[in-house]
Amino acid sequence: MKNTVQIAQLYLRFALAIGFSLPVADRLGFMGPAGQNSVSWGSWDNFVVYTNTLMPYLSRWMAGVMGFLATVAEVSIAIMFIVGFKIRTAAYASFALTLTFALCMTIFSGIKAPFNYSVWADSAGSLLLASMATYRWSIDFIYDEA
Repeated sequence: MKNTVQIAQLYLRFALAIGFSLPVADRLGFMGPAGQNSVSWGSWDNFVVYTNTLMPYLSRWMAGVMGFLATVAEVSIAIMFIVGFKIRTAAYASFALTLTFALCMTIFSGIKAPFNYSVWADSAGSLLLASMATYRWSIDFIYDEA
């Protein structure tokens, strides 16, 4: 059973990391132009417009700043999960970020929107990952053992 939990936490780390990486690639235009199959934004400008719909109380410029900060956080969290560095810190950051996304999506886009993108599940998975006792197959594990 212990090995199953270790494999599950590794799987969760990678699933969350990919879940952060692909939307970043989309908003930077690496997934193709907007309107193409499986492309949500296709450009930074489209992403900022979307960010502004989730935070309509902000100016467009400030929505761009918040989008930039969210993008930096998503990239950082994804890298930390993949390499296994400061996983608990990254997991709590991931929980806070995805919980914020889920609440904003629910309030400003409706209850269905965050479920369409599994944002609540990502938030819960992040909190579960933060509660793990150890993170085998990680930099954290190597330094904990030393």
